[in-house]
Amino acid sequence: MDAFSSSFLSTLTPSTKLRSPVITTTLRSTSPSPYYAPLPYISSVRIEEKPPTSTTTTKTSHPPPPQSPKAWPPPAPSYASPSVGAKKRVEPRLSTMIFNTFDDIINNFIDPPLRPSVDPKHVLSHNFAPVDELPPTPCEVIQGSLPPCLDGAYIRNGPNPQFLPRGPYHLFDGDGMLHSIRISKGKATLCSRYVKTYKYSIENQMGSPVFPNVFSGFNGLTAAATRGALSAVRILSGEFNPANGIGLANTSLALFGNRLYALGESDLPYSIRLTSKGDIQTLGRIDFDGKLFMSMTAHPKIDDDTGEAFAFRYGPVPPYLTYFHFDANGNKQPDVPIFSMTRPSFLHDFAITKKYAIFADIQIGMNPMDMIIGGGSPVGTDPAKVPRIGIIPRYAKDESEIRWFDVPGFNLIHAINAWDEDDGNAIVLLAPNILSVEHTLERMDLVHALVEKVRIDLRTGLVTRHPISARNLDFAVLNPAYVAKKNKYVYAAVGDPMPKIAGVVKLDVSKGERQECTVGSRMYGPGCFGGEPFFVAKEPQNPEADEDDGYVVSYVHNENTGESRFLVMDAQSPNLDIVAAVKLPRRVPYGFHGLFVRESDLNKL
Repeated sequence: MDAFSSSFLSTLTPSTKLRSPVITTTLRSTSPSPYYAPLPYISSVRIEEKPPTSTTTTKTSHPPPPQSPKAWPPPAPSYASPSVGAKKRVEPRLSTMIFNTFDDIINNFIDPPLRPSVDPKHVLSHNFAPVDELPPTPCEVIQGSLPPCLDGAYIRNGPNPQFLPRGPYHLFDGDGMLHSIRISKGKATLCSRYVKTYKYSIENQMGSPVFPNVFSGFNGLTAAATRGALSAVRILSGEFNPANGIGLANTSLALFGNRLYALGESDLPYSIRLTSKGDIQTLGRIDFDGKLFMSMTAHPKIDDDTGEAFAFRYGPVPPYLTYFHFDANGNKQPDVPIFSMTRPSFLHDFAITKKYAIFADIQIGMNPMDMIIGGGSPVGTDPAKVPRIGIIPRYAKDESEIRWFDVPGFNLIHAINAWDEDDGNAIVLLAPNILSVEHTLERMDLVHALVEKVRIDLRTGLVTRHPISARNLDFAVLNPAYVAKKNKYVYAAVGDPMPKIAGVVKLDVSKGERQECTVGSRMYGPGCFGGEPFFVAKEPQNPEADEDDGYVVSYVHNENTGESRFLVMDAQSPNLDIVAAVKLPRRVPYGFHGLFVRESDLNKL
């Protein structure tokens, strides 16, 4: 869910509460609908009552450890078993029942989910189907052994709708769920928990979805008007307060200032922690002493040398882009509004060097006319727009020194890395270029991402670029110690097609133009798909260690058997040889971005 969602209102239909982690059972609904059909891998569903939570968001700050934030909601309790038992049915208020009835009318007659990109039967099929929470559960190492440097936790974020939708639903609309594999002395424990956002907790209390989402609810003027009006009435009736946040925290994670955050770019970060037994707790929504407003990117950049974090937010009203950073202690520094971005753009990611921050103004942005006339999404493409790259000094106090460079046809969704060259008079940017950008939101299976190296001479303004690989590659990572510095190796996910990932390749980006850059590859096999890879260094504190001396890790799911595994691959081997494979106690759905946190850092949270 992106930052534009804060300015739009929609809602999903009432549904049923997902409970059982069983992969293949039947699907039930409390009310019939012609657009509701059984989905593979979805468990039986029912409405349940959860312990009440406060609906007041307390002002949160970022105090130095070991203080705990005064945040909403309180830490989640520990669970002793996968099932907490059947609870009484939630009895909704009369007003909620009326609103839900109108919601049914909108979803069944005004804006039913006809397109595959918003049809739950399609979007939530196979291993995209949601699962229930899983308390810490031991895993079996079925191949090799887990290296000592993996002591810590690999955590992957992704969408996992709390309620099964009957109306339109986009892949980006699901509630954030964290899947953590905690590793200690060669043993592994899996835990899956929702990020207890304000949205999640309110809807959990009410037993039905009530919050707006932008990707599936505003396709056309009539749908936007009816869903917007219904959500406005819900707000006025006191069902929820958007000032407390409407975000999903379903995109990524970041570690800085001795805090671990779950992120989604439509809201503030949510602070989380892992217990010694591997459970995941949500500590609260953090506004950094009131200095962070509205939202923050899900892709902050952490400089391993300084401990600083660099970030931004974007939105549909000026300033469309605001840049800021955090010091090594996690204290937010003043905003730098960028008014030279003259129209709202979809800025999902960016890059930093030691001297600069780099933004991409791409062909995806606000598209209200397409929504009104063509019945499309409010977020769309503008083929006539010329993409450009903005470069601003890393520690700028204002935007006076930002420079924009036209880069026709270059649409960046994810950045890999960037660095300075020629004594800071040039920058190099590595990023996948989305060639068929018009399909980004509607037909991800038609998207082809071509990894490119872009060089900008800051003295002459000359922009040069060339592809690194012709394959469909995205979700690329590098050794985290090389962020903002010149790196040699990149590990990228192979789309087959996106959003399914059939394997991972290792690229040597130091090779010249027209040279084959693929130096390592592992395909997962027929019917097997993974997620974003992540690189873990063997000796992160050793300055003499090779850049690729470490392991590539990922969750991989076998659609033929329904089994999920955690794979550890040797990053230096040409075939990315499997060093260890962990059989997971239940499947892990496909998701977005992950992070490895070492045991030493977990102990500081």
